[in-house]
Amino acid sequence: MVNTMGWIEGIDGTELYFQTTGTDTGKPPIIFCDGIGCAGYVWKYIKRDFADEHQMLQWNYRGHGQSAMPEEDGHLTIEAMADDLNCIVEKLDMRPAIIMGHSMGVQVILEYARRHPQHVAGLVPICGSSGNLLDTFHDRPYLKMALPFLQKAYTYVDKIVDPIWERVLPTELGFQLATHTEVNGEFIKREDFFPYLEDLSQVEPGLFLEMLGNAQQHSAKDFLPQIDVPTLVIAGERDGFTPAWLSKEMARSIPGAEMLMIPSGSHTASLEMPELTSLRLEKWINTHFKAKKKSRSKARSKKPAA
Repeated sequence: MVNTMGWIEGIDGTELYFQTTGTDTGKPPIIFCDGIGCAGYVWKYIKRDFADEHQMLQWNYRGHGQSAMPEEDGHLTIEAMADDLNCIVEKLDMRPAIIMGHSMGVQVILEYARRHPQHVAGLVPICGSSGNLLDTFHDRPYLKMALPFLQKAYTYVDKIVDPIWERVLPTELGFQLATHTEVNGEFIKREDFFPYLEDLSQVEPGLFLEMLGNAQQHSAKDFLPQIDVPTLVIAGERDGFTPAWLSKEMARSIPGAEMLMIPSGSHTASLEMPELTSLRLEKWINTHFKAKKKSRSKARSKKPAA
């Protein structure tokens, strides 16, 4: 496949942006699924380190990055995003693939594996939960309790909140706030994290809150014991948004799952220690996946006719 970018219709016709990069060597392609408000920033070093060995797919959820907003209500669920991904995967024929998910993207990849198991070669959940996201935020129920009030309040102050959200997030103030709350400021580089603030500032706050509520309602915990593909769970030791014990529990529940705990890592652990992350990923991939040789007939069929 030639590296390309473009838009493919999701389950309801919403135009979803995608970009393919990397090299097709016969190893499974790698597909990335982001967290809420993200448009690919967290995959920077993984894309760099595996571009010579794998074809890779990055895409934007509806209302994120360069994807369109949905025209109808009710299509911001985890299930809808999993089916959106399937529309792209089948159109590009990138299957079976290693599916990586970060934060809420962990729920997306688990739901995708449940609904479309034939397209999954392996799973890499990173700093995420199998479901009911807000139950465990900083090991306290406060955000879960506050969300309905935040959603209702937003309907009255959206015209005030929207411009503040857009202007304040991608600033030094936003960066300092993040590094003093959710992100390990000792390890994260400003140039690695700032794209997240820029991407998040372009996501409508109402959409963000709705997706957060849908992530809270979704759970794939019951599916974990049924997973029968190689799985590598990656967690940050000091992750507050999705505490490390969630990843330990997930790894124990998935048959044969392996785990990498990144020392002192926060919710962006794979960006904070990219070398450690890539070395462990490389070992896991080389252990479980071998390049498939292309048949001569296929090779001949790709040659231009005389």
